[in-house]
Amino acid sequence: MEKLNKNRVLLSMSGGIDSSVAAMILLKQGYEVVGVTYRTWDSVAQGCFEKEKGCCTINSIMEAKKMAQKLGFEHHFLDLREPFKNSVIKDFIDEYLAGRTPNPCVVCNASIKWGEVLKMADSLGCQYIATGHYAQISEVDGDFYLKKGVDTKKDQTYFLWRLPQEVLKRTIFPLGTLTKPEVRQIALENGFEKLSKKAESQEICFIPDNDYRLFLKNEVKGYEKYCKEGYFIDNQGNILGRHNGYPAFTVGQRKGLNVAFGTPKYVAKILPESNAVVLADREELETSELLAKNCVFTNSAKLGESPVVEARIRYRSPATEAQLSFESGDVRVKFSSKVWGVAPGQSVVFYQNDLIVGGGIIGL
Repeated sequence: MEKLNKNRVLLSMSGGIDSSVAAMILLKQGYEVVGVTYRTWDSVAQGCFEKEKGCCTINSIMEAKKMAQKLGFEHHFLDLREPFKNSVIKDFIDEYLAGRTPNPCVVCNASIKWGEVLKMADSLGCQYIATGHYAQISEVDGDFYLKKGVDTKKDQTYFLWRLPQEVLKRTIFPLGTLTKPEVRQIALENGFEKLSKKAESQEICFIPDNDYRLFLKNEVKGYEKYCKEGYFIDNQGNILGRHNGYPAFTVGQRKGLNVAFGTPKYVAKILPESNAVVLADREELETSELLAKNCVFTNSAKLGESPVVEARIRYRSPATEAQLSFESGDVRVKFSSKVWGVAPGQSVVFYQNDLIVGGGIIGL
């Protein structure tokens, strides 16, 4: 490992507006920027899609390289397809086959975007790594906390809760204090009008058409063993209809059930062992508590025995006040008001004063 240069930053670049503007800001702040773009998935090679879309494509890699050339700094390419497949893709598949709803961005951020990229930063002598995420980092009494980005509509801290201390203290988020319109204005002021108007992707990067069912069908050997005809049932076990396989459903889903009822029904539970999907009325998906597993805390000692936090159960869900209690390595989360559509496999993230104090995976 090279000696780390405190002025040298390895910036993850996607070819999009956020990472490009992050580069402009870092350069203006006097940092020596080194760009890296990584390849994580071959959608065409996997036979899933007619042509490549989304991030991490050859086109996006070339766009990132061209931007680095225009701004005058070195750029590297990192092939992460194998570790990505072994961590993010494996987890994604395993979770759906277990009847849970995975959050691949959380896994990717911890194992790929910081895990693998930090190794490269060490090899290139970069003290810091940076990304175009809308998030901030705040140091409090020697502990490093993720802090919500100023743009509450774009805040991405929810996906970053698994990042450990040794990573946070070496991370820079140049866009954390900016709104999206301000980022677009910076691109325009720097002469990148086309970039300033560039649309952004909302999909999972390896499923650019949002059809995860087709992805599972293509990727899982013997998928027909899992995705076969089964029953919709109610909470009492009464048969309501038939479905084509439990992996096609997620808790809270209403559309795509292909069964008509007098009132709207939602997926309430998924039972892989019996290939049954439980449907219920909307109010039956409300709950006042959940159990979080595989939890990570910034400093649990500072929280005390029964801390009160703001807990978020989905990226777009509002944070709800909750009290935590620690149970044999897991955490019981009791909400002050009911939350809707708790999906096992998703992340529950704990905030205090806009700082992430911890998070975990929602259990069954």
